[in-house]
Amino acid sequence: MKTTCLRGNVFSGKGEGTKFVNLSWSRKQIEEKLGFTPYSGTLNIRLDGKSIKMRKALMDAKGIEILSSPGFCRGKIFQASIMNMKCAVVIPEVPGYPEDVLEVVASTSLREKLHLADDSMVEVKVTF
Repeated sequence: MKTTCLRGNVFSGKGEGTKFVNLSWSRKQIEEKLGFTPYSGTLNIRLDGKSIKMRKALMDAKGIEILSSPGFCRGKIFQASIMNMKCAVVIPEVPGYPEDVLEVVASTSLREKLHLADDSMVEVKVTF
């Protein structure tokens, strides 16, 4: 197993992560494969230049597959941590998905728990 650090700034998303996490098939797989019930939403991070390259490498790395229901795109997840809090990075396999955006799921609201606001700088340690 390898670990890499991705850095960027927190930003408010459009609510798409909430929709993904609340899909029954997605939620069930996160619970089964990562061992936690995901909070209803994701933490959105806009990556810096170096981290964009590392995120691209994750697209080719072997992650934990999230198999989709018909009509939805697949994705993969990687175990991660932010400030020693267990979480997971979601890499959606969606055409045209922004390469500088990282979505993170956890069992709690990371914004609230870690006192993060838009533009807060964070470092995500990803295991793959």
